[in-house]
Amino acid sequence: MSPIQFFLRHHREILQATAEHVWLVGLTMIFAIAIGVPLGILVTRKPWLSKPILGGANIAETIPSLALFGFLLPVPWLGGRADRLAIAALTLYALLPIIRNTSAGILGVDRAVREAARGMGMTDRQILFQVELPLSFSTMLAGIRIATVLTIGIATIAAAVGAGGLGEFIFRGLAMVNDQLILAGAIPAALLALAADFVLGVLERRLRPVR
Repeated sequence: MSPIQFFLRHHREILQATAEHVWLVGLTMIFAIAIGVPLGILVTRKPWLSKPILGGANIAETIPSLALFGFLLPVPWLGGRADRLAIAALTLYALLPIIRNTSAGILGVDRAVREAARGMGMTDRQILFQVELPLSFSTMLAGIRIATVLTIGIATIAAAVGAGGLGEFIFRGLAMVNDQLILAGAIPAALLALAADFVLGVLERRLRPVR
């Protein structure tokens, strides 16, 4: 049976696994953005927190995925559900590029623009939300783009803890030495990563401030 025939015969299972994969990645990115953007802003406001925050995110990034799942398994509430465990681990992996790009984007705003805003009587909060964040949004989006593509790839490992997704086909294929099963998981995952990279890349370019 050719790979195309295999895809046609098992298209429902592949679509279901793809939907599970998108759900895992989507929830992960919501949590990662909700945590990473405030931490990136905090780094710009409290420079002394830069090393512990970025250092912690760097450490999480270097831990092998299966080892990270193992570390989180005994954590109450997380260990009882495979999807919670997977989303927590994937969120930790996605934080670094979001934190780094958020802080880099804000710090990259021209000082003269900040001074002009301050001269107009704007408060620090108003400068952040009305000046710095809009001007740095394309840089922040670049970090979100990197994190999303990274998460799509790492989410295939989530199948190892029973969280579902396209990794189910890959692990089954490896266990059965079946190339068609491996491709049934690897090809959709690669296409998802390429699609996310393209869409977010287009948004990033369109939202880049005109100099």
